[in-house]
Amino acid sequence: MFDNKSIFKEFIIVGFCGTPALQYFFFFLLLLTFLLTLFCNFMVMIITSTERCLYTPMYFFIRNLSFLEVCYVLSIVPKLLGTITLHGRVISFSGCITQLFFFFFLSSTECFLFGAMAYDRYLAICHPLHYTTLMDSYMCRNLTIGSIMGGFVTTFPHIILISQLPFCKNNVVNHFFCDSPPLLQLACADTYLIDLIDFYSAALVILTSLLVTLLSYTHIIATVIAIPTQQGRSKAFSTCCTHLIVVSIYYGTVIFMYVRPKVSFSFTLNRVVAVFYTIITPILNPIIYCLRNKEVKESVRKRLPFIICYS
Repeated sequence: MFDNKSIFKEFIIVGFCGTPALQYFFFFLLLLTFLLTLFCNFMVMIITSTERCLYTPMYFFIRNLSFLEVCYVLSIVPKLLGTITLHGRVISFSGCITQLFFFFFLSSTECFLFGAMAYDRYLAICHPLHYTTLMDSYMCRNLTIGSIMGGFVTTFPHIILISQLPFCKNNVVNHFFCDSPPLLQLACADTYLIDLIDFYSAALVILTSLLVTLLSYTHIIATVIAIPTQQGRSKAFSTCCTHLIVVSIYYGTVIFMYVRPKVSFSFTLNRVVAVFYTIITPILNPIIYCLRNKEVKESVRKRLPFIICYS
């Protein structure tokens, strides 16, 4: 048994290390990226909700993805910005567990949503004549709700187990947010079961959604190659390449972090890799998915004429 006085009730998040000048540079760079991410994703949500020409399943999923990205960055970045001060690095136990839950829940939901988006592109390109019948509003809602439920079911059990652990080694989280690996290192109890559940949950979420994505794009590529005209092939590929770019960045970094043997990667390297899926990907999604699209750019020009959209 552990003395209650030896069990920490709050944690200290290390954040980004370096000289004060370097930390302030990271702060302003991160703040700018954060505000730009919110602006771009909110803009995508508003435009895809109000422009009738964008009332399609593809933009329905993109709108939901933008909403997830907003929630995602709000759960991590504001506290990260606070780590510029010593007082801002302190986070309560309940606050840390809450951040951990929303991080895994939102990222798991996003993985399943990527799979749903790949399936949507598969139906649009491989079964164009039946697309509107197969991917109707009922199917879109069900795929989205299924993604949310899948994210919750694969997240909740191991978060509950982590919340029951005693943390008495020290209270310094060697990361820029409350993530599972650095938290488990602080526990003074056996974490083998939690490590196992963590690994298999991540593998289930990532590999399942990735398998759906790969199978969808295997069929898509085979169909596109069979298109007789170069113009037709180019148009079909252009609708899919953007999705593959985002998916490759996101899955590559997440698999490196959570679906790997327990080998000794430094937490410094982990922080660098985590930047890609917590900060870089949320701002890339609206740019790659929407702002390169002609219909979206025209809508942006109408609403925000001071913004120049390049083709």
